[in-house]
Amino acid sequence: VQLQASGGGLVQAGDSLTLSCVISGRALNTLEVGWFRQARGKELEFVGPASPSQKWPYLDSVKGRFTIPRDAAKNTVYLQMSNLTPEDTGMYFCAGDSPAPGTYKYTRESYTYWGQGTQVTVSS
Repeated sequence: VQLQASGGGLVQAGDSLTLSCVISGRALNTLEVGWFRQARGKELEFVGPASPSQKWPYLDSVKGRFTIPRDAAKNTVYLQMSNLTPEDTGMYFCAGDSPAPGTYKYTRESYTYWGQGTQVTVSS
């Protein structure tokens, strides 16, 4: 299973940006996928899930600004980001794992498959 994240770039505060995570080797509907991010010098943090089974919360600081839609036909998960701020700057990763109904997967250890990351930089 491979996950390929893309779509990062340099944007200005207030802009929108959509990241893509293309999955190969396994059907999207057999995976739970989550987005993480890591700012320089900071720990990895969970942004939110794209779970086929249940809805779980997003990171507080991105609620109302980020959404994570899935496109099973394209085997792709997106991270749609709006009203970006400099605090959203970081390397963004998508990760996948087998579904576990009733389990909130929000840690690094919860996910087996990882993409290489795509850099998002938001200027003020």
